Amino acid sequence: MKILMRADTHYSIVVGGADYEKPTYTFSQVLAAVAVSLGSMIVGFSSAYTSPALVTMENSTRISVTKEEGSWVGGLMPLAALAGGIIGGPLVDYIGRRKTILITAFPFIIGWMLIAAANVVDLVLAGRAICGLCVGIGSLAFPVYLGETIQPEVRGTLGLFPTAIGNIGILICYAAGMYLDWSQLAYLGACLPVPFLALMFLIPETPRWYLSQGRTEEARKALQWLRGKKAKIDNEMRDIALTDAELGSDSSLAELFNRKYLKSISISLGLMAFQQLSGINAVIFYTVQIFEMTGSSIDKNLSTIIVGIVNFVSTFIATGLIDRAGRKLLLYVSSVTMTITLTILGAFFYARDEAHLDVSSLGWLPLTCLMVYLLGFSLAFGPIPWLMMGEILPAKIRGAAASIITGFNWLCSFVVTKTFQNILLAIGPSGTFWLFGCICFVGLFFVIVCVPETRGKSLEQIENKMTGRKARSRRLSSIANIKPFPSGC
Repeated sequence: MKILMRADTHYSIVVGGADYEKPTYTFSQVLAAVAVSLGSMIVGFSSAYTSPALVTMENSTRISVTKEEGSWVGGLMPLAALAGGIIGGPLVDYIGRRKTILITAFPFIIGWMLIAAANVVDLVLAGRAICGLCVGIGSLAFPVYLGETIQPEVRGTLGLFPTAIGNIGILICYAAGMYLDWSQLAYLGACLPVPFLALMFLIPETPRWYLSQGRTEEARKALQWLRGKKAKIDNEMRDIALTDAELGSDSSLAELFNRKYLKSISISLGLMAFQQLSGINAVIFYTVQIFEMTGSSIDKNLSTIIVGIVNFVSTFIATGLIDRAGRKLLLYVSSVTMTITLTILGAFFYARDEAHLDVSSLGWLPLTCLMVYLLGFSLAFGPIPWLMMGEILPAKIRGAAASIITGFNWLCSFVVTKTFQNILLAIGPSGTFWLFGCICFVGLFFVIVCVPETRGKSLEQIENKMTGRKARSRRLSSIANIKPFPSGC
């Protein structure tokens, strides 16, 4: 069946034909997702580093680190990532998504080597700042690249690869931290960019960026590589080209304040705020210290490995569910789970420290709460804000807006990480975890009221809905749900 649109669109849709074939996990798309996601493994390792490293650093005879300096070792990385996020926006627009990701590899190596060879804390801080800058650039560029290269029907699953493989980095850091001191752990960190760099050379730039630069033939080759040699890409090329032509290639900072873009930007900022203010980086950065604080009978290093495994496995659960259950439902479950576990954890500390009750028989409870908390976080609030940032930001402002949103994310991360110890001293562990729990509860209502469902929609369809712009050419929604499209569309 062939359905012709209005004559002025010069566009047709074929149902049951081959122009839009049944989506598949092509090797090329999986390779692209894995290559980019290896950068997230370095990000995860960098985030988790302070948890095992600060314990051995503060007891080291080679370097002297005070508690305050230790908080800066933890807090400087997200602060530098804030700057990296701001720098990354112009970079992804001017030199391309792929090159922006590539240029982070060598500074990562330099940063880790500075930390590993340090004999004064200033070198550690310098290394953390360099790594943080790369973390900020990468965390912006990864979702933009994947959002522009992966088919909408599988974008949820493959789009979670950065979070899943990032959690492998956290797990590697926790496991290695049982046997390596802070310097040896940093040498391990310097090795991680090598496979990342090698795989990034195998994948192309995004077709959308090529088209934005007027490089049509290169865009066609990149899209053909991503979709497979036998895939028909004419209609998808038309979608991208028409959207690019309608929006124009020129954008300015003033465009960010255009009323039609504020909804997309506000939702992304809100998701990032609730992601970080849930306290996740305080938990990741200070896992060992939290378990020391609980007085649990379970070995603290073993506990961190268990936490890392749960963090890792839960992301794969999300990967299997996100294109079936959708983004919003997983965000609901995530918010409720984090609220309940943080409330229980706060109650444990209140009973022990303020009510002076005997909780020795509940030594298992803090670990259980943290495991379920991380399960809830990794299910949705960890990966989905980054995934949706690449989905809901309109093409014309994607680079600049992603820059601001990524910077905001890392600003929130810095505030939480740097002030965690101060908040503990001010309101105690019970008050601290209750505070994070209240924020997660408010986040639930934000998701219910503000966040759209983007499952199975093309970037053009999402943009039309978010900006209120009527599409000149798109797949009819009624047709998009007719077989042979998968039922998840």
